[in-house]
Amino acid sequence: MEDLETPVLRGSSTIASFYKLPVEERLRIVKEFASLTSEEAQTLANGTMPSATAQRMIENVISMFPIPLGIATNFLVNGRDYLVPMAIEEPSVVAAASNAAKMARPTGGFTATSTEPVMISQIQIVKCPSPKDAEKEILSARKEILEKANQQDPTLVTMGGGAKDVRVRILQSQVGTLVIVELLVDCRDAMGANVVNTMAEAVAPMLEKISKGQARLRIISNLADRRIAKAATTVSKEALGGEDIVDGIVEAYAFAAVDPYRCATHNKGVMNGVTAVCLATGNDTRAIEAGAHAYAARSGHYSPLTIWKKDSNGNLVGTIEIPAAVGIIGGVTAVHPMAKICLKVLGVKTARELGEVMASVGLAQNMAALRALAAEGIQKGHMSLHARNIAAMAGAQGDLIDLVADKMVAERKIRLDRARELLLDLSKSKESGATQKKTHKP
Repeated sequence: MEDLETPVLRGSSTIASFYKLPVEERLRIVKEFASLTSEEAQTLANGTMPSATAQRMIENVISMFPIPLGIATNFLVNGRDYLVPMAIEEPSVVAAASNAAKMARPTGGFTATSTEPVMISQIQIVKCPSPKDAEKEILSARKEILEKANQQDPTLVTMGGGAKDVRVRILQSQVGTLVIVELLVDCRDAMGANVVNTMAEAVAPMLEKISKGQARLRIISNLADRRIAKAATTVSKEALGGEDIVDGIVEAYAFAAVDPYRCATHNKGVMNGVTAVCLATGNDTRAIEAGAHAYAARSGHYSPLTIWKKDSNGNLVGTIEIPAAVGIIGGVTAVHPMAKICLKVLGVKTARELGEVMASVGLAQNMAALRALAAEGIQKGHMSLHARNIAAMAGAQGDLIDLVADKMVAERKIRLDRARELLLDLSKSKESGATQKKTHKP
């Protein structure tokens, strides 16, 4: 999408061996890339927030629950470089996204577009004497309804947003006929839950009077199918490892397209990327997840959020389309210090741009997962990190973590009981070596 502001000049998001650098050096690079202040860099290094801030966010606070925050490199979206903050606890996700973005980069990276940021507010009307007449009268009063809704947030209206349209749906239910009135609200750079809920509350009495029914629920819909982000990429067969790998990825997609059991895992892989960016930027992960999976099932058949094909040259072509109910102002993004810094690192100027980057990351993540399945299998990269976690759970420390993990991966036995056995053996060997060294000391 076109950026109306002059973009800040930033470096390339391709950083050689970023994963090998010490944490302090990674932080220095990110600080320089995003022009972070020393205070912002220190907040990132600490990885926490003031207790007073946490207590304003939720109830009954007793502590914090940190999630690792990583940086995905190599992302080129619409010709612009991004370092992408990802908050996630699952091993290999950040590395996989970075690697997929690197493979896509020589052929232009990702191109992304998005629709206007329109959210849906629903007002449920029950006990209407004549639902059809109610629908007709409500639509006739469209102008007055929109005026009432927009009185709730004049600032949003002056920015080009606000309630734009009214639609009515009549549904049959176990409690009788429901008249569902929906406000279509352009939320601009906010996610929009607060404003659309406020508008629904404001127009409900008017709708009761018009319909002669009773207003019940007044609430946002998280199926944000009017607020869509799309991304596409073409990756050369050489970058992927050959045309056979391309075929394997397309075949894996075909499996997901016809089987909901496989498709659930396929889409989970997509959301590994999307949700990690969502969480890092202080957006509502539950809303984005619910919206994505509902969107995947909108046809009545649960389908992949991505599409993969092979072009006439044997290269891989991928697309993604997801609801992008995210914001860069208001809510948690306005109060969470880490979220604010992550948005600065990302450098997005609008909520639409954030949605486009998230879609690109989801597409990259899915490609990486399908390539792993089609090539060496998912275990190789994922399990090496998982093995280190298991080794640490078994009590390994320092160099012993990698020694135990490497042995488990080589054996393909990544289990807590095996980690304990290996740790015991290695500890005994280490102790024996130390004793022998001490005995032979001159």
